[in-house]
Amino acid sequence: MSPRNFCFLAILAAVTAIPNWGGATTNDDFARGLEWSRAGRFPEAAAAFGNAAKAQPAVGTFLNLGLAEWQRGHAGLAILAWEKASWIDPFDPRTRDNLAFARQAAQVEAPQLKWFETVSTWLPPNAWAWLAGAALWLAVGLVVLPGIFGFRKTGWQQWPAALAAGVFLLCLTADIGVVSRTQIGFVTRKNTPLQLTPTHNAEVVSTLAAGEPARVLRTRGNYVFVRTATGAGWVEHDGVGLVCPQ
Repeated sequence: MSPRNFCFLAILAAVTAIPNWGGATTNDDFARGLEWSRAGRFPEAAAAFGNAAKAQPAVGTFLNLGLAEWQRGHAGLAILAWEKASWIDPFDPRTRDNLAFARQAAQVEAPQLKWFETVSTWLPPNAWAWLAGAALWLAVGLVVLPGIFGFRKTGWQQWPAALAAGVFLLCLTADIGVVSRTQIGFVTRKNTPLQLTPTHNAEVVSTLAAGEPARVLRTRGNYVFVRTATGAGWVEHDGVGLVCPQ
């Protein structure tokens, strides 16, 4: 094992020892997942962490879920789990490092984001909504309240109002990016066929690597139409997992 791989696995091993942080409380499934991970029973650990994440999503849960899936050889599911952790907390360094290593090992790229989607990654998704509301009310208050109370409008009131309006517009842009990013998913299985039509015997256009990003554009029956860096086509529904299920 190379020193770099050893360091990465050491980081991952440390993740299994951390509590379930990020807004969720430790539950029985999470505790069982930690126990099975330490015992090397990674299929059972992945199932337990998956149940814990469904009950109450949290960064620690997804970090450990990604580790369990990676140890099982499921690179796509590991990347998906760590992307979900990054969705909750884009500042977490462990998530960022794990994703960088996993993508290099699996030879897949990160999603290609549009400019407003990139802006939306600067803060957690919920933060943009709160900031937009605060900026809007601050701008309205600075413009309206002086007239209501009969105060004379001055420059020190107008500049903050303009700044608050600018922050509000930035937040709206970021909120659009958040909504747009809900279409981004990741291929969960190796050599997933990208088909020309949403049928069982359809012509295969190409195969997708586990962990490869794909935008889900529409659904038809048991298939989803996706666009990837190499092309577009239909994939079975369970072949792509969304970071933020709609």
